[in-house]
Amino acid sequence: MIIKNIESKVRLATFLSAGSLLCSLLICGCVSFFAYQQVRDARKSIYILDPGGIPVLARQTDVQMNRAAEYRAHIARFHSLFFSLTPDDKYIEYQMKQAMYLVDESGAAQYNNLKERNFFNSILSSSAVLTIRTDSVFLDEKRRYFRYYGTQKIDRRSSTITRSLVTEGYLRDLEIRSDNNPNAVLITSWKTLQNKDLENVQKNNF
Repeated sequence: MIIKNIESKVRLATFLSAGSLLCSLLICGCVSFFAYQQVRDARKSIYILDPGGIPVLARQTDVQMNRAAEYRAHIARFHSLFFSLTPDDKYIEYQMKQAMYLVDESGAAQYNNLKERNFFNSILSSSAVLTIRTDSVFLDEKRRYFRYYGTQKIDRRSSTITRSLVTEGYLRDLEIRSDNNPNAVLITSWKTLQNKDLENVQKNNF
């Protein structure tokens, strides 16, 4: 009888010890998990100084969370640089230089093609002002494919021409962001699908 009582007490003590160990491990695991969450959230908090020297809270986010918006902004910026021009050779050169940071050799090929056709000289000689409006951007994020829809206006001394512009291409992510390419994206295999006149309004020159 005494031996049975001792065995029962030993068994009970063993169960209690094992249970205490498991509870301790579970508590340590929960504490570690929540501590990790707190540290990770804290690292997402960044304080930046405004011009007055007052710290302002900013939040870090995963790059891929807003990648589609960055792709669309990159596409719109490239087309604005490439198709918004004024009759100023220095300005045209600057716009083309900035645009070439955002596209591969397919963009350079189109630029050289326009140059050979004296497109930029015609802008200077006719004092034309070209502007582009982004209508929409279709984006297939899985294939990294896009199709750009825009409306271009060419304002000359004698007339105002409105054109429909449709282009397409692919996107490639870059590892490093820079001042010239803040979205770290490169447009590839870019080509124009449509560039047709919608309206040609003649001006009265007196």
